[in-house]
Amino acid sequence: MSLDISYSGGVFSAPKAKSVGTVTAGTGPYNLASASYDSVSFSVATQETLPTGLTFSTDGTNAYIVGNAQDTVFQYTLSTAWDLSTASYASKSLSVSGQASLPDAIAFKYDGTSLYVLDRNTDDVFQYDLTTAWDVSTASYASKSMDATSQDTSPRGIYFKPDGTKVYIAGDTNATIYQYALSTAWDISTGSFETGKSFSISSQTTYPCGVYFSPNGDKMWVAATTEGDIFQYSLSTAWDVSTASYDSVSFDASTQVVTGLHDLYFKSDGLKMYLLSLNTDTIYQYSTGTATTLDLSTGNYFSHTPSVNTVFAFSNAPASGTAAGFALALTGGNAAETYDIANASYDSVSLDVSSTTGTFLSSMRIGDSDTKIYVCSNSNDRIYQWNLSTASDLSSASLHGSFATGTQTTNPASVFFKTDGTKMYVSDGSLEDIYQYALSTAWDVTTASYESKVFSPSELNTGQGIFFSTDGTKFYYENYSTETTYQYTLSTAWDISTASYDSKSFTSTEASDIYDIFITPDGYKLYKVSLPSDAIYQYSLSTAWDISTASYDSISFSVASQATSPIGFSFNSDGTKMIVSDTGTDALYQYTTGSTATATFTYPSSVKFPSGTAPAGPAIGETDVLVFYTDDGGTTYQGFRAGDAMA
Repeated sequence: MSLDISYSGGVFSAPKAKSVGTVTAGTGPYNLASASYDSVSFSVATQETLPTGLTFSTDGTNAYIVGNAQDTVFQYTLSTAWDLSTASYASKSLSVSGQASLPDAIAFKYDGTSLYVLDRNTDDVFQYDLTTAWDVSTASYASKSMDATSQDTSPRGIYFKPDGTKVYIAGDTNATIYQYALSTAWDISTGSFETGKSFSISSQTTYPCGVYFSPNGDKMWVAATTEGDIFQYSLSTAWDVSTASYDSVSFDASTQVVTGLHDLYFKSDGLKMYLLSLNTDTIYQYSTGTATTLDLSTGNYFSHTPSVNTVFAFSNAPASGTAAGFALALTGGNAAETYDIANASYDSVSLDVSSTTGTFLSSMRIGDSDTKIYVCSNSNDRIYQWNLSTASDLSSASLHGSFATGTQTTNPASVFFKTDGTKMYVSDGSLEDIYQYALSTAWDVTTASYESKVFSPSELNTGQGIFFSTDGTKFYYENYSTETTYQYTLSTAWDISTASYDSKSFTSTEASDIYDIFITPDGYKLYKVSLPSDAIYQYSLSTAWDISTASYDSISFSVASQATSPIGFSFNSDGTKMIVSDTGTDALYQYTTGSTATATFTYPSSVKFPSGTAPAGPAIGETDVLVFYTDDGGTTYQGFRAGDAMA
């Protein structure tokens, strides 16, 4: 889909002919896997030497802490929203000693007109009303409270659902998160425990001190004092804490907070995280994701399909006084829990390929929007292609054709395709060479021809699985006898003859004879298949596409009930399906590895939409076009969805 922006002379700085601009995809918000310390902190020691609770105003211009030394809520001003380096004491405070003698956590109503204080001594939540929103000096006790003693005698953390109908409390007596319903939104006196709605986190920590939820309630994070870690959980039913499960994802902040981590808070767009340390009397700031950036200097038309919930940012706007307009074609993506082998299940769908590939098939790949499957055959020295009439559904497969690799290799071990399907790469399981082919018809192996380009790495002696980064500038080769993945750089993207070793590798110790690998499109997750263990193993890369930063997630999935010698595997494009090739049964097996949920989208606060609210993102696979204008150097933008009326 495209959009041409019409204009009369002088209105736009962009050339009249539409130009496609550069989109730099971000990691998405609330991303603990890519979190890092900003080297930004703020001490509250002058006001409180035992800080226990932290919260912010919704616009990020105010921060608040409470502590056990002063029994007082203190307010701070951030001259630049969400930038802790600009914080200063606002000389505003509220004593809560009349109600709480050990205040451990605080929370605000979304509009800043009510404040809630959790007391570890009485096990109560106390409510205060503010006559001026977000100004704690105008607060007074509302004579409303809720007793949590029956659930936990040492409550430490508190979080409210954004509509005020539920509140969650972290208790360290039982290392459990408890859920309460408020029959009147935001009125704490109407709160009551929801029977059966709790979740134990004792397997991760026995000392939870802070709890936080994603805006749509499908993720939860818990701060652990003893470990100095943030642990991440998924809720299969949004806002129902009893449906939570540990994601095997955590972030270690102990270098900053020592052992005194006591609360956490995220920036409204999920790109920043703030941690409070009782031991150091300090708030620390971290980056927990990056925005997807549209570079306005490169074009006036942009296109993006996300794989995660996405925050957009605009860069390099024309100088103030020059009006400019640009369009964004946005295709809805799947942002649910995907590539989730911890909860994978067999679909009872398989494909017997023995009559085609012979008795020794090898690795396989899914391609072309999940409508094609490619399988290496060692027996016949060929790459076979099956077309799927229903995407990602192995039961709809029909054989399309094949390509003989015998002139280059009689032992094709692994196959990979350029993202547009115009190039194919095949590894040789005996010589460890990788050969490059051109496809005159994208994704059709019957049109392949050898490009006389080959790379012969010297690091391997038993190479097998290969994989490329999404931009074609990196590729990875698995040495199955040493369980080591080696990383290479291509000086010319997708040209295998320009490859060179990065002197970076990663060795797995969980299993032997690893034959194939897969890396998620964002470069942060690595998967390996072990033939003798009949299992898929999951790893995290702390730096995207840097294999040397990989570590085992302690997550694996057994395929032994179907595959007796799994040798290859591939995920579909959104990570909700996985297909495994098995050389023991000469068959392919299909698994479900995720769910679907429409990605959410947020925009810079500088963007003003006619209704005052950004339009909801398109459904998965559907495309909306949004148009933006600015004439003040990018200080503000006017945005609307094509087809909607402008204000």
